[in-house]
Amino acid sequence: MPRPTAAQLVYGSATVICTALALLLLSGTESGIGVGIAAVTALALGLLVAVRLPQPRQTAPARTAHPHHTAHASAARTHHALDGLGARERVPAARSSQQANRQHSLRR
Repeated sequence: MPRPTAAQLVYGSATVICTALALLLLSGTESGIGVGIAAVTALALGLLVAVRLPQPRQTAPARTAHPHHTAHASAARTHHALDGLGARERVPAARSSQQANRQHSLRR
């Protein structure tokens, strides 16, 4: 089993704390059994969140000997925190005013 990443530890711990506080405040329980149920529920939810967080991808090492290609390959292997969460879409760059004017002049 791989070691948990820092993101998994942070998200799991934050989920446990927030869930435990919310359950205790919303239920208003004062009995030991109620507090125990809230704690077990918070721990289970925190574990679920930590396990469901995407793992960084393991890639094969680059086999090129050229230094320019090796630097580019290592930059391509870096892991972004939002990979796997729908952050891969690119937003088109805004057109400059010269490009916009050129297109308008062609349409006349």
